[in-house]
Amino acid sequence: MDDSIEELEGLLFAAGRREIEAVQRRVFALRKSLVQLRRVMLPMREVVNGLMRPGLHLITDPLVPYYQDVYDHVLRATEWTESLRDLVASVMETNLSVQANRMNLIMKKVTSWAAIIAVPAVITGYYGQNLPYPGFGRQSGFITSSAVIVVLSAVLYLTFKRKDWL
Repeated sequence: MDDSIEELEGLLFAAGRREIEAVQRRVFALRKSLVQLRRVMLPMREVVNGLMRPGLHLITDPLVPYYQDVYDHVLRATEWTESLRDLVASVMETNLSVQANRMNLIMKKVTSWAAIIAVPAVITGYYGQNLPYPGFGRQSGFITSSAVIVVLSAVLYLTFKRKDWL
């Protein structure tokens, strides 16, 4: 289980969507296995502890060290299971963080392109009104609006490219 969790930690930063889905499936399968193991280990600890109570005299003195050894193994396995559960929870949280970071990068790109596309929409909307505007009815108005669209779109593109949003 330790090796499986370490392998999952390595797969978390894989680029493909299939790897992410595989990591999620394996994390939930590991978590389920750990829950089953915990269900077995916790009652076993109580059973062995109950058998070893000094007042009950269920175990003869020569067998006490063996039962103590079993109890120590049960305690160690219980602690190991708890630490693995913490690791699996950490893998799940890291997976969610990686997905959130990827989503933020996608949102930055979409927002940048939306801002670039908004410039021509605003300018053509203004020049498309039935109101007189500078250059109304002349070719210079069309050239001015086209130049403003190209310049502003290029400025936004370069700005977003420089900020690494595109």
